Amino acid sequence: MTKNLYDFSALRNNGSATSMSEFADKVLLIVNTASHCGFTPQYEGLQKLYTQYQAQGFEILAFPCDQFGHQEPGDDIQIAEFCSLNYATTFPLFSKIEVNGANAHPLFRHLKKAAPGILGSKRIKWNFTKFLVDRQGNVVKRYATATKPQAIAADIEQLL
Repeated sequence: MTKNLYDFSALRNNGSATSMSEFADKVLLIVNTASHCGFTPQYEGLQKLYTQYQAQGFEILAFPCDQFGHQEPGDDIQIAEFCSLNYATTFPLFSKIEVNGANAHPLFRHLKKAAPGILGSKRIKWNFTKFLVDRQGNVVKRYATATKPQAIAADIEQLL
């Protein structure tokens, strides 16, 4: 049986278990992140989107990952401090996970299956791959690493 996005759960950066059903009826942007990546400044753009649309039912869920060039070497506390101090992020930050391979988090297996990459690839190629999810939990679109957060604003507005 195919699972719905809301059937999954994940650990928050503070260690608390969070069901994705907590985000039911919200538009979501789910992102695998890293603190020491050339794309790390996208945290700033993500925070701008969050500030702009949160009141309308928009959430960004950030999942740190160290599978690409060892660009997220810190522990959960260090990652949270980095995001807060450098980008003043206020959107939900989850515990560090894997997004590819045998230990890939089940949520990311679901996202990759629902929205494959170029040529049907299910692998995530790098940090800051983004998945847009509608209010019913359907994965609407996958965005490449290089896609700046501001470029997603129109798609978010359509779903809000």
